[in-house]
Amino acid sequence: MTAPNRATLWGRVLADELAKGGLEAICIAPGSRSTPLTVAFAEHPEIEVYSHLDERSAAYFALGRARRTGEPTALVCTSGTAVANFHPAVMEADQARVPLLVLTADRPPELRDSGANQTVDQVKLYGDAVRWYTELPEPEADERKVRSLRTTAARALAETTGVPPGPVHLNCPFRKPLEPIDVPGDVPESFADTLAATGRDGPFVETTGGVRTLASEEHRQLRRALEGADRPLIVAGPADPTALGSLEPGAVTELADRLGAPVLADPLSGLRYGSHVGRPDGDSDAPWTIYGGYDAYIDALPAPDVVLRFGASPTSKRLRNWLRDADARQFLIDPAGAWREATFTATDLLAAEPGTVVEGVLEALDECEHTESATTPSTGDEWRAWFDAAERCHWETCDDALTADALASEPFEGAILASAIANAPDPATVFVSNSMPIRDADRFGRPRATDLTVLANRGASGIDGIASTALGAGSATDDPLVLVTGDLAFYHDSNGLLAVDRCDVDATIVLLDNDGGGIFHKLPIEEFDPPFTQQFKTPHGLEFEALGDMYGLAFERIAPADFEAAYRDSLETAGTQIIAVDFDSEASHRRREALMDRVSDTVATALEDDAANGSD
Repeated sequence: MTAPNRATLWGRVLADELAKGGLEAICIAPGSRSTPLTVAFAEHPEIEVYSHLDERSAAYFALGRARRTGEPTALVCTSGTAVANFHPAVMEADQARVPLLVLTADRPPELRDSGANQTVDQVKLYGDAVRWYTELPEPEADERKVRSLRTTAARALAETTGVPPGPVHLNCPFRKPLEPIDVPGDVPESFADTLAATGRDGPFVETTGGVRTLASEEHRQLRRALEGADRPLIVAGPADPTALGSLEPGAVTELADRLGAPVLADPLSGLRYGSHVGRPDGDSDAPWTIYGGYDAYIDALPAPDVVLRFGASPTSKRLRNWLRDADARQFLIDPAGAWREATFTATDLLAAEPGTVVEGVLEALDECEHTESATTPSTGDEWRAWFDAAERCHWETCDDALTADALASEPFEGAILASAIANAPDPATVFVSNSMPIRDADRFGRPRATDLTVLANRGASGIDGIASTALGAGSATDDPLVLVTGDLAFYHDSNGLLAVDRCDVDATIVLLDNDGGGIFHKLPIEEFDPPFTQQFKTPHGLEFEALGDMYGLAFERIAPADFEAAYRDSLETAGTQIIAVDFDSEASHRRREALMDRVSDTVATALEDDAANGSD
């Protein structure tokens, strides 16, 4: 490898080494100090470059792409406040275990703490939010230094997908010249023939990560605990991006069927949607395995006695509290051995890959398949029957509230989430904003036997960067992309819409416009006005049509009852469309509450009738 100067050499070696390690995409925001990195990545034929004007949008776009693929996406920015604008996405990547490689350009060390322009303290700026931090040595055509650079790059990329995966930060100081200007003697011609310059075939350092698993006897013990339960339960919370492929849905449903255990699948778990969903053999009288309506009815059901839990904490607060109050043995499975259960009532932490635990328990069941201890408890059928009755009541009650006639007289946002998921193409990526949209997706997103990847930023659960994250996810696949967002989140990241054109991503954007923070109607502060309206709900009065004009996007504002038709039209139309649906946030919330109460009452009545019929 040759270069006209040492800064250019540094950038080219980094790009070369990261490409050899498997990096496929990078998001770059413009700046001067990052010139050696920007030019090197822009010239590299194996790395796709996404150009962004705004560092915060760039970081969230990279986050979305990495979340969708489970593979690292890199980021480049200049020095100064640009580095700080990456921070919110780095925090989300940390909490949600998304692999990001953050490359921040910096001034040379002698300019720090000197008052030099655009020079801030970037050393360990992201604190404990990154899996690994290091500062690269200053560029120099020295063989040992360049071998060190390659080793560091290879290690950094590997660390992003370690246990647990997450962001890695490399701070990269450069001194001028930053452009590929020839500096005689800076990089000797003989350097091009060294191992440091050429690298190796593949990564300079190949990192092989191990898989944490339990011993066979521990699988047997877990099998005995689950098999001996009268009311076993499997709860699947939001999945880590790199774990989506490691937990085989078919294996989970097989385990659930053999144990008589319902699977309560969060919309972000990777288990609520897919070919594994549905009643066995299409038998309408057979039990479900995957349940999605639990948020409305879980309080009406008896508590489980043994729970197997995957993923992060469930979206549903009702489910979290129900598990908190259950006198049950609860097994948390986490590959990093981390604690992700904020009610602190779980009893066992299993530090292992979820997929290996499921397979290990299935093998343990096979070992004793013909023994008495392997018999499913007789109460298992009744346990599943309760969930079947509750799930059926939930969706039948919701269906009545989701008709076009019902929406014309009593519209509420949850109906839009239900329709967006029910009518999404197969396959599709559906990205859901925080605040009320993800809660409505949890309540009203019915399980489907279709290839839907439902995503959200539930690590730190902010509303910033939603559009950028969704578009980043869409850039990673040819599947149609649907974004469902509230108006505040849409406003917050409106400049992220520039990526539709610059990064060539098409989407159907569903904008739930209730003129402010509708979620605050859920809180006791609603009763205190002032300050509720101006300081919490914060109505803005914005007309978002102008954003459609600004970014060249088709914009349509419709009534809730007309949503399904407009949504289908958008999905069948090329390009990006924004479908805005207006709601009164307070009225919508009251209807949501009334529907939830109606479901709970219906389920309770159905269970009481079943109990009475059973006693007869």
